[in-house]
Amino acid sequence: MTRAELRRFVGSSTGAMLVDLEQLVGIETPSDDRPALAAGADWVQEWIERRLGPPTTSRREPGGPHGDTLVLTYAGTGGGASAGPVCLLGHYDTVWPLGTLGSMPFARDGDVLRGPGVFDMKAGLVQAVWAVRALAETGSACPPVRFVLNGDEEIGSPASRRHIEEQCRDAAAVLVFEPSAGGAVKTARKGIGMFDVSLTGIEAHAGLDPGVGASAISALAELVQAAHGLTDLGAGTTVNVGVVSGGSRSNVTAGAAQAGIDVRVATSAEAARIDGALQAWRPSDPRVGVRVDGGWPRPPMTRSAAIGALFERAAGLASELGFDLGETSVGGASDGNFAAALGRPVLDGFGAVGDGAHSRHEQATVSGLVQRTELAAVLLAALAADGSASTDAR
Repeated sequence: MTRAELRRFVGSSTGAMLVDLEQLVGIETPSDDRPALAAGADWVQEWIERRLGPPTTSRREPGGPHGDTLVLTYAGTGGGASAGPVCLLGHYDTVWPLGTLGSMPFARDGDVLRGPGVFDMKAGLVQAVWAVRALAETGSACPPVRFVLNGDEEIGSPASRRHIEEQCRDAAAVLVFEPSAGGAVKTARKGIGMFDVSLTGIEAHAGLDPGVGASAISALAELVQAAHGLTDLGAGTTVNVGVVSGGSRSNVTAGAAQAGIDVRVATSAEAARIDGALQAWRPSDPRVGVRVDGGWPRPPMTRSAAIGALFERAAGLASELGFDLGETSVGGASDGNFAAALGRPVLDGFGAVGDGAHSRHEQATVSGLVQRTELAAVLLAALAADGSASTDAR
């Protein structure tokens, strides 16, 4: 295989890739609709096998009330097989409810593609599949690849997390086909903490017995200030009390109050600091009880040496293909956080080039679809040739 042959194949396959993407977008897969997710998973598995042939191994991990996780492995043909598989990580669920296609159909306007989930992240799924097909059709070396595709990413991957961690644990590299950030891949993502604080006071008549009651709302006000005071922008840490409620009537000292807190951290050390501070916090009135529930559904994805090395490899290949590949750190999290926490080399945002995730102007580009498929293919070929992705992680 020459680089030119590979690029010619991808270019000549653009029409078929767009047909696949239109069909995939046409299968609506909202995260909260189990029947729709089941149908979507059926279609995705059939489509992958139609494009790539039967997998060496195939598993479908039940998601309970959520979408199932598909695990499809294809044997490698290159010298990097002993380094472990390359995990191609993605999700087939979207934030869009059933019926969105009626007002937001798949459409193409020149280089721009629109439709629910086209950017986040169905174009990325098409790129991953066609990158592997390009290697097969041109006789190129390919490492063993393991597709890990879940149907609950948009709601935090509650059912699929353990399967993702299991399947990524031995990976030489993990390519996450989430959408790019302005064309840049994501080499760091913040971890997410989600906490619910319940405060229990003592009710009393606010006018007749002002000293008898213990106000949960007064304590809540203290909590808001204390929680926001934990923010450290220099360390990449933000703490936001985004939801509050409490009390029963204006003339009753509040006997209960609640707060929902969102935390974003760049490092595990900051996660430990915030967790300790929230668990240790107490209001000035000792009569008010405190309960803190929640935790860290997604650990931080820190730019390790292994991640940096994998990025430099991809950036060098992108330069050979004629474009610059940037990298960035973002405040949002993905399933790539799980793989990075295991010490795996991860490149996230390897999917679509476009804009508007979770918005009605969601869009991807045809040129980005082709460009990123080419890049994924040449990176996979390079990893097959030398297995270098795992060097810094093992």
